[in-house]
Amino acid sequence: MKLRIGLLLVCLVMSVALGLLLAQRGSGDVAASEDRKILIGLSMDETRGPRWKKDQEAFTKRVEELGGEVTVRVADSNDTQQIKDVEALITQRVGAMVIIPHDGAVMAKGVEMAAAEGIPTISYDRLITGTDKLDVYATFDNVKVGVLQANYLVDTLKAKGVKKPKIIRLLGSKTDNNAFLFKEGQDQVLMPLVAAGEIEIIHEDWCDNWEGVNAKRIVNAAITLHGHDIHGILASADVLSNGAVKALEEEGLTGKVLVTGQDADLVACQRIVAGTQDQTVYKPLPALARMAAEMAMKLATGKPLVVQAEIDNKAGMIPMAMAEIKNVTKENMMETIIADGFHPYDEVYKTVPENQRPPRP
Repeated sequence: MKLRIGLLLVCLVMSVALGLLLAQRGSGDVAASEDRKILIGLSMDETRGPRWKKDQEAFTKRVEELGGEVTVRVADSNDTQQIKDVEALITQRVGAMVIIPHDGAVMAKGVEMAAAEGIPTISYDRLITGTDKLDVYATFDNVKVGVLQANYLVDTLKAKGVKKPKIIRLLGSKTDNNAFLFKEGQDQVLMPLVAAGEIEIIHEDWCDNWEGVNAKRIVNAAITLHGHDIHGILASADVLSNGAVKALEEEGLTGKVLVTGQDADLVACQRIVAGTQDQTVYKPLPALARMAAEMAMKLATGKPLVVQAEIDNKAGMIPMAMAEIKNVTKENMMETIIADGFHPYDEVYKTVPENQRPPRP
């Protein structure tokens, strides 16, 4: 029998450590006890965007540094395929499984299947909902992401002297619980201002599968309805900013409409220093991936974890570990993205003339 693990829940608000002992699970021998490396399963929604490749690389590297190995399955945003991927990882007798779900509700089934075989699971960045068998949720403070985006938009437009700004909001994919958390954070800032008549959301919509083409379609529709009288686009992620900026380019509005984002994708950072996007939220992906890798290795060997909080996933309170996030603009690009080595200086500033770049680090 293998212990599911003892989790130590650290309550940041009260500064009190609470012991949380979880139930036992039935399983075969832990991989560490066998004459082979600990095998960790990584089930990914997709790797099309630049963001997820970074996560995979950092996660794999850290597991290998700790003496384990990673087997990866990519579902290409197909829920049926991702369930099959989880089944395949179970068959491979992984010691622990990390899942980046396409649809957090659908992947509850995958978690239940893994739990039935005594395999602990980590929901990575996107929350898997509707099951109390999930061991840990590794993420960023996604509500805070929305707060940072909305505060930046409101404060910047106010500083520019814009009276009652008119904005478009590009929400994420409804299959991703994070999209609702980003919206929750944005709403905390925007809704009181909307109620007070200080800002107007003239158009908003959800972008299926986080696809830039859907974001572009929504912005095109907004411009058709409202013309060029637009002050800002609150895009929940950089992949949506891509589509928004393309729509603005067609109308000759690049640099004239404030655009937010998230993930600090390379193309978004290039747009920020070039002046066609204004902000992104930097989520240090290597830090999150390393944290998840370390937790997965501990889960696979029954060692205790220390986490900061817990979250309701509609079936119970799930232990949650969070990595820090940072607001990024043209002004602090050097001390955030470049200083952390997240993107190379020459790549970020490749479209900026040499004499207009900040000093090389």
